Amino acid sequence: MSEQMSTDYVKPNELAKALVDAGESKVRLSTRDTLIRAYMAGAILGLAAMFAITVSINTGSPLAGALLFPVGFILLYLLGFDLLTGVFMLVPLALLDKRPGVTVSQVLRNWGLVFIGNFAGAVTVAFMMAFILTFGFTTSAGAVAEKVGHIGMARTLGYESHGTAGWFTIFMRGILCNWMVSTGVAAAMLSTSAIGKIFAMWMPIMLFFYMGFEHSVVNMFLFPFALIMGGNFTFGDYLLWNELPTALGNLVGGLLFVGLMMYVTHYKTAPKRELSL
Repeated sequence: MSEQMSTDYVKPNELAKALVDAGESKVRLSTRDTLIRAYMAGAILGLAAMFAITVSINTGSPLAGALLFPVGFILLYLLGFDLLTGVFMLVPLALLDKRPGVTVSQVLRNWGLVFIGNFAGAVTVAFMMAFILTFGFTTSAGAVAEKVGHIGMARTLGYESHGTAGWFTIFMRGILCNWMVSTGVAAAMLSTSAIGKIFAMWMPIMLFFYMGFEHSVVNMFLFPFALIMGGNFTFGDYLLWNELPTALGNLVGGLLFVGLMMYVTHYKTAPKRELSL
C-alpha cells in the first residue's frame, strides 16, 4: 500500500515544473481547441452551480450544496477542459520561465479566448435551464429561479450600495476564491491516479463555494440566468459590480498565492544555506 502511494504521489518540485509545462501547453493550444475546451468548462460549471443551488433549496442545507458542487469542477478537470481561473494561474508561469514563444500578447490571447468560451458555455446553460424551469417561458420558474435572482441582486446592487468598499470586498472574495480553486488545480496534479486527483480537489472547491467566495465563471452562469428570469439589475451592474472585480481578484488569488508561490519556492528554489561546522 505504501509503495502504491509513493508511486502515485508527485513531489512538489516535480509539481512546480508540471505547472509551468501546463501553462506553456495551454498557450500553444489552437484557437479552436481553446474555445471548445473553455466552452465545455463553462457549461459544466454552470450545471454544477445550478445543481448545488437546487440541492441547497430542496434540503434546506447550504452545506449539502457545497459538498456536491465540486462534482462539476472535478468532471471538467478530468476531461481536460479549461476555466479562466485555472489559466490565470498557469499560463503566466510559462511567461515567467521564458518559454519559447510565450509572450505577454500570447498570455492575453489565451485569457481572452478562455473568457469567451467560458461565457458562451455558461450562458448556453443559463438559457436552457431558464427554458426548462418555465416550460418555454410560459410559467413561473419557482423557488430555484427566485433564489438565483436574489443572489444576482445581492452580489451586484448589494455591493454597489457600499461603494468603493463594496467593490474591494468582492475583489477580495475573488482573491480568496481562486486561492482555493487554484490550490485544487495544483493539488490534483500531486497525484497520478483519478481517485487521488478527485480527493485532492474536493476540499478547496467545497470551501470556496460554501464560504460564498466569488468565482468569475460560476458568475457567468448565475447572473445571466438571473437577468433572463427578470432580475432587478442590469448587465452593466453585473459587469462593473461583479464580473470585473471578481475576475481581477481571481487573477491575483490564483497567480500570486498559488502559481508564484509554487514557482518561487519549488521551481526556482533559493540556494541552500551554508552551515558552519
